[in-house]
Amino acid sequence: MRFATRAPAKLNLCLYVGPLRPDGLHELRSVFQPITLADEVALEPAPGSPADEVVCPGVEGPNLAAAALHAFRERFAWDGPPVAITIEKHIPVAAGLGGGSADAAAVLRLAAAASGIRPAERDLADLAMSLGADVPSQLAPRPALVTGAGEHVEPVAARTVTGVLLAGRGALSTPRVYARADELGTPRASLEDVDTEAFHNDLQEAAVDLEPSAKHALALLEARGASAALVSGSGPAAFGLFEDPDTVARDLAKRWRGLTAAFESAPAGYADVRSAS
Repeated sequence: MRFATRAPAKLNLCLYVGPLRPDGLHELRSVFQPITLADEVALEPAPGSPADEVVCPGVEGPNLAAAALHAFRERFAWDGPPVAITIEKHIPVAAGLGGGSADAAAVLRLAAAASGIRPAERDLADLAMSLGADVPSQLAPRPALVTGAGEHVEPVAARTVTGVLLAGRGALSTPRVYARADELGTPRASLEDVDTEAFHNDLQEAAVDLEPSAKHALALLEARGASAALVSGSGPAAFGLFEDPDTVARDLAKRWRGLTAAFESAPAGYADVRSAS
């Protein structure tokens, strides 16, 4: 049987960075918002294949989705026949949108459905965190307050978010952006009193410093009248909030060589697993 799901991109509506922990990760406090820009991920039997395979056209090198499938088999002793994972990419890579983490979390959802194994929520979250700090929040994509280094995920009230995303120019390594933020003296001593209702990103200065295209994207969004414009996560993708995003996207596409996409909040059930014979 074939199983499929969407792996939505996430925006950080706010991202506050705290001190470095003994494990080498930073404390953070962030509101994650899944949006309608999404990869499509499918799992199906691979008869005759000697091992699992992951096909993701356009993405080279190690794939976090493959690591997720391998880790699920090991952690939960799933010894079923080999399967094929196919990923149709729409989310730009290394853009601060959580595309790789979203794909990995989608694979964990698909593996659970295909195997018939129903891991305890805590066990699956621990496995997700071992893959990457953004993966736990994408297991069940929904608006969430993310704390710790990403391991604590608390659902929050949904906000209606519509806007335009400018991405696809430049790419940034998340560790490099955090390292640059450290050099700039960005991390806060405490995250106790930050305003999670505000649109804010402590990593924006570092992202703009490392990738000038992020600064250009923010300028375009602000000049077009965005009610808020922000780099998402570690960047360099930037988003602006607009009431009429389709019109704005058409206009900005003429001035941005990269992905220009109108988006809205991903509705409940957007990333549910679907099955087909």
